[in-house]
Amino acid sequence: MLLLAVDTATPAVTAALHDGTSVVAESSQVDARRHGELLLPAVDRVLDEAGVKLDAVTGIVVGVGPGPYTGLRVGLVTAATFGSVLGVPVHGLCTLDALAYASGIEGPFFVATDARRKEVYWARYEDSRTRVGEAAVDRPADVETGGLPVVGAGGVLYPEAFPDARGPEHVSAGALAALAAERLAAGADFLPVTPLYLRRPDAQVPKNYKVVTPK
Repeated sequence: MLLLAVDTATPAVTAALHDGTSVVAESSQVDARRHGELLLPAVDRVLDEAGVKLDAVTGIVVGVGPGPYTGLRVGLVTAATFGSVLGVPVHGLCTLDALAYASGIEGPFFVATDARRKEVYWARYEDSRTRVGEAAVDRPADVETGGLPVVGAGGVLYPEAFPDARGPEHVSAGALAALAAERLAAGADFLPVTPLYLRRPDAQVPKNYKVVTPK
């Protein structure tokens, strides 16, 4: 097994290789505006570090969000393209699940990432492998954590709502790949490789715009 994992649902542009036992190479760079420029070089770096070619990959893992529209689609399109070219399966995972897994917390907690518009994407976890319910998007003050720890950038950005903020702040493709390897070994299901937006894109067609067509 050699899994290539990528995620662009948060400001972190991250890629990793996992051999079914451990992460063999990983690259991450935080830049919310350059997902399209940074992802393929990150993939090249992890392949070079591991000393393998792309055709050695046996499966692709991708974070499906939730995340902002523009960044999120970069990872999904890249993963789908690799899967098609290589003829290997593409496995979708919730990005928040990878953050929860990386935290290693064994009691109840929350994960929250930046959703912009003064909102967070969030989900509640029973432990680092078990999400309770579906991911959601809300204003920080409307997320009732009951004082539980909050993992992710959302906790850091809104300390007044989340006083017990903890790391990691951004998702790691290494954690994404490790979680996928566990789930593959257990025969667990994966998410469809479709974006988990939770709300409409920021870009909208203007209302009452004038259409100019030749007569």
